[in-house]
Amino acid sequence: MNLHPIDIAVLLLYLAVMIVVGFAVEKRARGGLGNYFLGGNKMPWWVLSMSNAASMFDISGTIWLVSLLYVYGLKSVFIPWLWPIFNQIFLMVYLSSWLRRSRAMTGAEWITLRFGQGKGAEVSRMSVVFFALVSVIAFTAYAFVGIAKFSEIFLPETMSANTYALIIVGITTLYTVVGGLYSVVITDLIQFAIMIICSIALGAIAMWQVSPEMLQAVVPEGWGDLRFSWVLDLDWADLMPAAVLKMESDGYTMFGAFFLMMLFKGVLVSAAGPAPNYDMQRILAAKNSKEASLMSGLVTVVLFFPRYFMIAGITVLALAMMGSQVGQENSLDFEQVLPIVIRDYLPVGLAGLLIAGLLAAFMSTFAGTINAAAAYLVNDVYKRYVRPDAEERTYVCASYVSSIAVVVVGCTFGYFVTSVEQATQWIVSALWGGYAAANVLKWHWWRLNGYGYFWGMISGIAGAIVLGTIEDVNLLFAFPVLLTISTAVSVVASLLTPAEDLEVLCEFYMRTRPWGWWGPVHELAISKDPTFARNTNFCRDASNVCIGIVWQTAFVVLPITIVIQDWNLALGALVLVLMTSTVLKFTWYDRLETTETQ
Repeated sequence: MNLHPIDIAVLLLYLAVMIVVGFAVEKRARGGLGNYFLGGNKMPWWVLSMSNAASMFDISGTIWLVSLLYVYGLKSVFIPWLWPIFNQIFLMVYLSSWLRRSRAMTGAEWITLRFGQGKGAEVSRMSVVFFALVSVIAFTAYAFVGIAKFSEIFLPETMSANTYALIIVGITTLYTVVGGLYSVVITDLIQFAIMIICSIALGAIAMWQVSPEMLQAVVPEGWGDLRFSWVLDLDWADLMPAAVLKMESDGYTMFGAFFLMMLFKGVLVSAAGPAPNYDMQRILAAKNSKEASLMSGLVTVVLFFPRYFMIAGITVLALAMMGSQVGQENSLDFEQVLPIVIRDYLPVGLAGLLIAGLLAAFMSTFAGTINAAAAYLVNDVYKRYVRPDAEERTYVCASYVSSIAVVVVGCTFGYFVTSVEQATQWIVSALWGGYAAANVLKWHWWRLNGYGYFWGMISGIAGAIVLGTIEDVNLLFAFPVLLTISTAVSVVASLLTPAEDLEVLCEFYMRTRPWGWWGPVHELAISKDPTFARNTNFCRDASNVCIGIVWQTAFVVLPITIVIQDWNLALGALVLVLMTSTVLKFTWYDRLETTETQ
C-alpha cells in the first residue's frame, strides 16, 4: 500500500509524541520501584481504568475478533468467553478489592502475605514469577504475530512484515523502559482517545455505505441471530467456502457443548483472580480497595462499546465490499480482513489515523505487558536474591534491562507462531488451565500451603507446555484434564506437608477478608479481635457476577446491532444495559466499602 503523505505525516507525528511522552515523565519514574511500577499509588482510578481498557484494546485481539464476527456473526459475542472477557466482572464485584487490600507490588509479593516466609512460600513465590514470565513471553509472541500480520498488508514491501514488527516493538519498548507505569498510562490515554475516534469513524462509515439489505445478501441465514442450537447451523457453502473450512478447523461446530465448556472454564479462571500482568498491576496501583473495584468496573463501560463498534464496522465493510471477491476462494486468511479493509476501502487521511489508532492498540497492550513483567524480574528476583540493599536507582536501571530482555525473548518466540488464533488458543485454554486450580484455592481454602500452590502451578504449567507441542488437540476440551491434574496435585501436596503458620494466615485473612473455608483461621481472628466479622457476601457476590456477565454481554451486543442496523435487537440490548446497570447500582456500587488510602 502506498500511503498518502498525509497518512505518513499522521503516523510519524503519533510515533514522535509517544517517545516524547516517555522521556517527559522519566524523572518522575526514577523515584523508586513504587513510582516506576505503580505510579506511587497516586493515580486516579478512572485514569487507571482508561489505561487498562487501552491495554486490552490490542491489535491481535481485534484481528481475531473481526475474523470471528465475519464468520460466526452475532453468535461470536460468546466466543471471547474463552479468554474469558468476563473476568473483569469478577474483579469488579469482589476480587479487585481483595487483591488491593494486600498492599503488594506484584503477585509474587502477594504470596508472602498468603504463605509467609518459609520454604513453601519461597518456592510458591518463584512459581508465580515463572508463570508471569511464561505468560508475558506468550503475550509478547501473540502481540508480535498480530502486528506482523497487520504490517504485511498495508506497509511497503521494502522490508518484511517481521522487520516492521521489530521496529514498532522497538519504539514501544523505548518509551516503556524510560518512563515506567507513568509513561504507559499517559500514552495509553492518548492512544485510547485515538482509538475511540477511529471506532466511531469506522462504525459510521459502515452504516453509511452498507444497508441491512446489502448485508443480508452476503451472509447466511442466522448470521445476525444471537440464538444457537447444539449444532451450529450457519451455511456458508454457497456464499463463501473458505468460511466453511475455517469453522471446521476452529472446532466450534458443536456450539452447545462449546458454549458450556467456555462458561465452565471462564468461571473457574475468573475466580482464580487476575493473571500476573498489566491487569493485576493496575489493580495494585489503585489508591485503595474501593477505587480498585471501580477501576475494574469502568473497563466494561469504556472498552466494549467503542471496540465492538470498530469491529462491527470493519466486518460489515469487509462482508459487503469483499464478498464477491473472496466468495469462491478456499484459502482466505480471515486474520487479514482488518488490514485489507484499511488498505482498500478507506479514504486518504482516515487510513493514516486508523493505522495510528491500531498501532496505538498494539503499543498499549505491549507496553503494559512489558512493564508488568519487569516488575517480577526486578522486585521478586533481582531485589530479593541478588541485591537486596541496592539503591532505588539501581533497581530502576535493572528494570530497563529486564524489559529489553523480555522483549527479545518474546519476539523470538513470535517468529515461530503462525497465527493469532494459534497463540490465543494456547494462552486461554492451556496456560490458563494450568493457572486456575491453585489460584482458586489460594483465596478460599485455608489448608492450601506454599508447597501445594507450587506443585499445582508447576504441574499446570508443565501440562500446558506439553499440550502446546501436540498437534490436533482441542485445547479447550483439554482444560478439564489440566484442571483435574493441577487440583489433585495442589490438594495432595498440601495435605502431605505441614499447614502454614496460623498467625500468617490470620494476617492474610483479616486484611483481605475473603469468603470460603477459613474455619481455624477465623477462630484465631475472633480471639484477636472480637469485633471482626466474617465475610458473608458470597450469595450477593455470586448474584452480582451473574448480573454483571449479562450487563457486559449487552455492552458487546449493543454496538454490533447498531452497526448492522438491527434496531429491534439494539433496543433490547439497550434496555438490558439500563436494567442491569440499575440493579448493580444498588447491589454493588452502593455497597462498596469506603476505605482509607492503602
